[in-house]
Amino acid sequence: MDSHVFASLAQIRVLLVPIGSISQQTFEKYASEIRTFDAIRLGDIAVEGTKDERARFQPKPLSTGYLHLSFPSHPPPHSHKALSLIRPSHFPLAIIGVATCSHSEALPDIVSQFNGAVLDMFPPSGMYPLARNCFVFEEGSSSGISPSGQQTGLTIFPEMMGNRKLHIGTLLGEICSQIFGEFGVLIQRLESPIGNEYLNASLLPVLPLLTDMPPSLDSKDTLPPLPSHNSHPEISKSALSKVTPVMKRNSSLGVPTVRKRLSAIGAASSHGRLFKVMADFFLLAGRIEDALIWYTEAIQLLKSPLDSIWNASALEGMATIPILDSWSAGHGLQTSTSTGREPWSDIADKLIQATALYFKVPPSDVENYQFLSYLYCSCVLRHTSLLFAIWSAKGWGPLAFTTMLQPGPTPYLPPTLSHNESTTWANLERLSSMSGIPRTSISSLLAQTHGSWLLHLGPRERVGVLEAIASTYSCLGYRRKESYILREVLGCILDLIVCGRQEDAHTNMRSFGNKGNVGIRLNESSDGNDSILRLLKHVCKVLGVNLDAIQIMEDKSDPRSHSEADDDSDVYREPFGWPELQIGVVRESVAVAEALPDFLAVAQYALSSLKTLQEFLEPGDQYHLYSTAARAMQIARRRGIMKAVEYWSGRPVVSIALAPLPFIRLPIEKPMSALKPRSSDSNAILKGGTDPFLYNPRRINATQGKPLIVRNEALEFIVIVQNPYVFDLELQSLSLSTSGVPFESNPTSLVVPARSYHRVILSGKALAIGSLVIRGCVVQAPGGVPREFVIPLATEEEEERLTHKRSAALCEAGRFKYSGLDNFPWERKNKSRNSGSGSSRSSKTMLFLECKVIPEQPLLRIRRTTVTHGALMLYDGEMSSIRITFENISPLPIDFVRLAFDDSTITPAQQALAEGELSVFETYETEYALIHRPVFSWIKNDSVAIAPGRKVTLTINCFGKVGCTEGTIHASYSYIHRNPDDDGEEASVFHTRQISYPLMVTVYRMLESHGMDILPYPSYPMSTDNVAQSNSNLFVEDNGAWCLFSLDITNTYGTPFEVSIERVQEDVPWGEILVNVPPGSTSRLVIPLKKFLLSDDHTSRPIPTLSDRQFVVDKTKLSDAEQKMQRELFWYREELFKSLRCQWREAGGTRYGNLSLRQQRLTLTMLETIRTERAGIQMSFVRSGDSTEPIEHRAGKYHPPCSELVYVRIKVTNLTSKSLVFTLDVNIDPREHIIHDGILCDIPVGRLEAKENREVDVAICFLCHGRFEVLASARVLDSSGSSRTGSAQLIAMVNTNS
Repeated sequence: MDSHVFASLAQIRVLLVPIGSISQQTFEKYASEIRTFDAIRLGDIAVEGTKDERARFQPKPLSTGYLHLSFPSHPPPHSHKALSLIRPSHFPLAIIGVATCSHSEALPDIVSQFNGAVLDMFPPSGMYPLARNCFVFEEGSSSGISPSGQQTGLTIFPEMMGNRKLHIGTLLGEICSQIFGEFGVLIQRLESPIGNEYLNASLLPVLPLLTDMPPSLDSKDTLPPLPSHNSHPEISKSALSKVTPVMKRNSSLGVPTVRKRLSAIGAASSHGRLFKVMADFFLLAGRIEDALIWYTEAIQLLKSPLDSIWNASALEGMATIPILDSWSAGHGLQTSTSTGREPWSDIADKLIQATALYFKVPPSDVENYQFLSYLYCSCVLRHTSLLFAIWSAKGWGPLAFTTMLQPGPTPYLPPTLSHNESTTWANLERLSSMSGIPRTSISSLLAQTHGSWLLHLGPRERVGVLEAIASTYSCLGYRRKESYILREVLGCILDLIVCGRQEDAHTNMRSFGNKGNVGIRLNESSDGNDSILRLLKHVCKVLGVNLDAIQIMEDKSDPRSHSEADDDSDVYREPFGWPELQIGVVRESVAVAEALPDFLAVAQYALSSLKTLQEFLEPGDQYHLYSTAARAMQIARRRGIMKAVEYWSGRPVVSIALAPLPFIRLPIEKPMSALKPRSSDSNAILKGGTDPFLYNPRRINATQGKPLIVRNEALEFIVIVQNPYVFDLELQSLSLSTSGVPFESNPTSLVVPARSYHRVILSGKALAIGSLVIRGCVVQAPGGVPREFVIPLATEEEEERLTHKRSAALCEAGRFKYSGLDNFPWERKNKSRNSGSGSSRSSKTMLFLECKVIPEQPLLRIRRTTVTHGALMLYDGEMSSIRITFENISPLPIDFVRLAFDDSTITPAQQALAEGELSVFETYETEYALIHRPVFSWIKNDSVAIAPGRKVTLTINCFGKVGCTEGTIHASYSYIHRNPDDDGEEASVFHTRQISYPLMVTVYRMLESHGMDILPYPSYPMSTDNVAQSNSNLFVEDNGAWCLFSLDITNTYGTPFEVSIERVQEDVPWGEILVNVPPGSTSRLVIPLKKFLLSDDHTSRPIPTLSDRQFVVDKTKLSDAEQKMQRELFWYREELFKSLRCQWREAGGTRYGNLSLRQQRLTLTMLETIRTERAGIQMSFVRSGDSTEPIEHRAGKYHPPCSELVYVRIKVTNLTSKSLVFTLDVNIDPREHIIHDGILCDIPVGRLEAKENREVDVAICFLCHGRFEVLASARVLDSSGSSRTGSAQLIAMVNTNS
């Protein structure tokens, strides 16, 4: 491919061709040695000794000039034969074959192969090459190749040659000398009239072979050949004055003497083209002074419009001479000043003039359009390379000359553009400032090359021109312009490749012949595919499309080797580029990959486009790309390609969570201390649970970090996947990615509906005890490689990190702009990572879903119960029992069973207690109902054990509580006493499972108690002979020490009930009252109750709480007296309820229960009645004097005589536990019919110790008969109040008959 070097007009092209079976590596090795001779001194070239026309272009001895060589690897196409005279530097003037040989017998084959290669590359009718030679390098020869075996046109290089490089340089000089001799022969043919006529016959003439040229009619007309060293036309001083000031040296031939031209050289033909060809040969021969003279003379003659392209070509040659002269001098022109013109201005003017001449060529034959376009584009590129070399070299100087000569087979880049930061804006602008040539000037000049005339170029020339344009744009930093040109380059190359492969396929198919119905598919060639795909990726990347967003990997690669731990698919990405242009180039990319074909590349490009341009692609484009990728991966799989694409659909896994285990399989971790006996379970009830083994999900989540799973038991994980595309997304495999203990999981395949979230259940089981970490999921698309997606826990730190990342992306998109193509999304991401903004996660350890694997646990089920349909119907206060049979269905025994209960009345009570709005009395009642009146209860039995496959039956007591609608029986069980060698579990904890049995509870309220009252025991007269009455429960002997307890019972149900109240006071005979209460009626139950007295210390205690709370704040503000009274009422009420037991039984049935009295209130009057007085008073009548006859006492009444002095004997007893001073008050009614001795008020009794008594006698006399009441009351002398502390009443019946 042409490199469009600025000085290519002065370079002799020597084509290097591999001959025989030489390997490419060996060929490049020897070719690199030959290419080192890019410039040869003219003084080093051996001049032939002949003095004929061959000596015309030979260098003179001791010449100081240089001969410039280039070594292409490909010959020009045959169609360029028309340029053989106007552009001889375009053709290889010599061809060198490179071969290896180990024995002399192979030399004839090498010669024949070399000659055959020359005939294949160059047509027989062509003028070139002018010289040929074959270099044979000896390799692996034990005896060496004998010189006698050498063939003509071969040069053998022995393996042991020590000065091979020197010998190669000598041979190259001989080849150049041979070329110069052929130049003279060619010029001699052109100097003839017939040759000159051929030269001027057409726009682009071609000289035929010597045998095809007609002979001259008159030999006299033949122009005798000019002297070889003095063959110069007549020139004038004006022509010499026009020579560029660069030329400092004199011509090696001197200025020839002016002499008359010979008129025999074709009178009708101009000599300008002949002089131009001679100037080209002198330029190639390194004689730049002679070339300048002939160019000057030719330009003066090439003024015709038909010769405009020859004139332009001559101007190009003249523009090359100053560069060659400056390079050979080793320094640049330093004579220019700031006010003068730049030293390259004259060169640029000549090139501008040449470009204009090429552009204004008059219309000619259509077959010449491609050559005219090629010459025009080459001239513009030559001008561009001039400015580019000066710009890249920071000005006019040796570096610029070296760049314009471009030594070597590849384009030469100066050091200013070969470092890492060469394409930065600062470096490019620095070059423009220092050289004085702005980049825009070079770009504008280069833009002249691109136009419709490119369509006239052949495929090879078009690719070469476009390649030169794109490379220049790349060096100038215009990456988008470069990509625009490269798209055209791709189109040209792809047409050549596809057409060439199709032609080869048809040729090969014809070689197979007719095979009948047998299908034949030839192997497709993939040579060059990688280069085209790299170029395609480069173009797309410049336009903002990252075709490498999806990588091609080995099919058996480890998913964790390319896991995505920090995917930013959910982070805002600022758009880059033009979506319409990007979608267009994506379509082209997929089409190019399909045309090659490269099926993995097709899948990679289509899926990368779906990933990066999903928000801009239309639904039709998305379907097309997805179906194309799927089809390409299927074909690649059928063809045995062992590579595949990575997962492409962003981040498909949104979240992963452990599915809640069934309640009967849920393990609960408990400390061993929970097995120790506890003093009371009341605190657990009041604080939210009736038992430590009662499962509370909220409390478990708050105290237990890692979920518990059981070894070898199936687990389920809920995975949420997403599909943002308009088509159904197929996932070939979705499995869990775990670490820690071994985990067995079966992958699943699924299809995610379009634009939706999908819920997937993945199951597996842990195979060992320890810690199981769920890192994420491994996802594999059809035909792709599996990829791990890490899902960290949604902790506050993780959410904060993602929020910070999103806000940073939004802030950066709105406030900061990268320059140029640094704004690529992947470039900005790399910069942010390098700056450390993306390393926040790496500095912190990611937290994953971690589960604790525990040993195998037993499993229990409820085999049967005595409850029908799970419904329990009770009466209020009814005591019942149910039986539940449990069965062990696991292979492990159960050595621990504990029951816990819950019902609908517990939660409201616990909530009311937690709110703290209840009074002290209400708090106590609520706590009492929770602790002492549970709905369910059982007798704990720690010796319950269930062997594998066995059953056990447990009995649960039930209590009917109004308001209870449902309840649950929880059975916690475990296998505690394990063999430590089996599981190695820690002894500090054990694990239980729980099975629950819910019940629907219906409680009927059939009896209502109300109207509780406490009355003083009346002193009714009773006959002693009434035996039945004396045996009644209402009969007591000491009326003053007793009171009557009464309660009304209403039956609101449709069944009669027997209600009984039992007296269970200590040191008091047992008593019971039983009443049958019919439906809808109310009955009153009355039973005597002995009065009691509580000590002051007892009644002064605060109302207790049944929980661990130190105090309960009373919401009501009471005074000290009121608070004291409240406490007395509370404690006397509690003592009253302890003394009574109220029960009921269904009449004629077996159901029974308790009737609660907790709803009844104790009033102050009831308190005074039930409380025993401080002083006990007993009264009786005795006669006065020494009479021992008692006064008649009958039916509780005394019958004293009338008008006779009797004594009222009052016995006062101190009933308290401390010493008190008492006084007595006696009142007799009617008082006007009696007389008494002494006072009746404040009769002193004296101090009485505890339980001490003393008698006081009061003398009275009844004045008439009738009924008298004697009332005695005792008071404490130091009492602050005026209330009585004890009283007694006596009835006297006075009559005349006594």
